[in-house]
Amino acid sequence: MDKKLYTPSKTKEIINKYGFRFSKSLGQNFLIDGNIIDNICDGSNITKDDYVLEIGPGIGTLTQELCERAERVIAIELDKRLIPVLNETLENYDNFEVINGDVLKIDLKELFQDKFNNKKVKVVANLPYYITTPIIMRLLEERLDIDKIVVMVQKEVAYRMKSGPGTKDYGSLSIAVGYYCDANIIVDVPKNVFIPKPNVDSAVISLDVYNKPKVNVEDEKLFFNIVRAAFSKRRKTLLNSLSKSTLGLEKDDIRNALESCDIDPKRRAETLTIEEYAKLANHIESIM
Repeated sequence: MDKKLYTPSKTKEIINKYGFRFSKSLGQNFLIDGNIIDNICDGSNITKDDYVLEIGPGIGTLTQELCERAERVIAIELDKRLIPVLNETLENYDNFEVINGDVLKIDLKELFQDKFNNKKVKVVANLPYYITTPIIMRLLEERLDIDKIVVMVQKEVAYRMKSGPGTKDYGSLSIAVGYYCDANIIVDVPKNVFIPKPNVDSAVISLDVYNKPKVNVEDEKLFFNIVRAAFSKRRKTLLNSLSKSTLGLEKDDIRNALESCDIDPKRRAETLTIEEYAKLANHIESIM
């Protein structure tokens, strides 16, 4: 099948041929814009030496272009109704393989070992918006051999990932993503380039994964607990939000810890840099 799959007419033809009905619960929206597909692939810097993991290929619209550019493409598709569709739409590509499964349940370390020969992998996806954050955080937290992640997500979420201190979008997700990688927005995406049209605008974001986390923390779990506690009551001062958390420290201990790290206890969560959170976490770890 040589014709590009992203044209509205081709997409509708495939949908009609298989009697496919979109699943709202799976967040299915098929991309029908070649420029956006090029933006995603160009932003991924994919070459013929690259191994690519795609999550949620749909009917293969983006996958087709990935297969044109990459050495090998492995796609994970949850909806078993789409497996025969993909086997037809991508039948001419011998560098493609689809796995029917849930990316949140599959043993990704085993998959990477079996399918990618221990090479660095690029992850590319048009993610279902309802599980965007769990998917991205699993990819990062498992310390997989990933070089870069380029994903289409809800615009609001993309900007939260990218945001820095002092901005309204800055929060625990910004720090969690920033801990593992450098985030950059590639392009904003309007609603009308999908079938069916989603209720929200989208954005493509590139996450360049660091070889080691941006900051050094002695206890990662404690670090993220502190970040979450601080932002859980972001209108309160750090002294109040951390004192009412589950850290198990008295208010005076929190005050002393903040002051020891040259952090004013009256500051709020969104004003601290990731480096300041790391310094605070390491100090609290030393006194617990």
